[in-house]
Amino acid sequence: MATGIDRGSSAPWPYPRLVAHRCGGTLAPENTSAGFDACVRYGYRMVEFDAKLSADNVLFLLHDDTLDRTTNGHGPAAAHTWPELVALDAGAWRGAEFVGTRLPTLADAAERCARDGIAANIEIKPCPGREVITGTLVAQGALALWQGRTPPLLSSFSFDALAAARDAAPSLPRGMLFEQVPADWLRIVSELDCVSLHASHRYLSEPLVAQIRASGLRVLAYTVNDPTRARLLAQWGVDMICTDRIDLLT
Repeated sequence: MATGIDRGSSAPWPYPRLVAHRCGGTLAPENTSAGFDACVRYGYRMVEFDAKLSADNVLFLLHDDTLDRTTNGHGPAAAHTWPELVALDAGAWRGAEFVGTRLPTLADAAERCARDGIAANIEIKPCPGREVITGTLVAQGALALWQGRTPPLLSSFSFDALAAARDAAPSLPRGMLFEQVPADWLRIVSELDCVSLHASHRYLSEPLVAQIRASGLRVLAYTVNDPTRARLLAQWGVDMICTDRIDLLT
């Protein structure tokens, strides 16, 4: 294994069971410092967030390819420079109490993780056509920013982005993201040298979880907002449960 975390499912695992989706779930503007505040408030020790590149190749947090849904900006995120992006309001859409919230950089997120003792799952979220460069720069940035601490778990729906991350920072752990787990999942995760497989909880079953874990992989289920479902997934052996309801899943 090239990664610094043992792939064996019986080996020590450095990440907690519960993961806050997009930093703060539904309690704060997604992918912002306000989400970290919510995590601290509810005792969460791990966040998931989305990282992409500005036009001038600054690593920052945003889920969508466009700015319209979660900021007062418009159009493709990849067409804007960081000075343009950092001037946007990324909180007003979520509520008056969040007016003036700014988009954070990956460095900002690393600083919050260090300050609050929070682990990270960084989803590499490339804009169309920028898969390789985004995977490369996110991995390089994460390697430098989390040096000396529990490494962030990198994940992506993009095979090319995760392959680029593997090549750029082979020591960082990786997890392949699927919605529904495909028949050839083992070939894909083996080629990417993953330590985990991440999938929508709606398509997971107890036999499938057992099969994945028997291969030596850990399992992350997203986005689980019902406590009863979360308990069942944990009974099946799911290692990480990503949720929007950090106020319900404790």
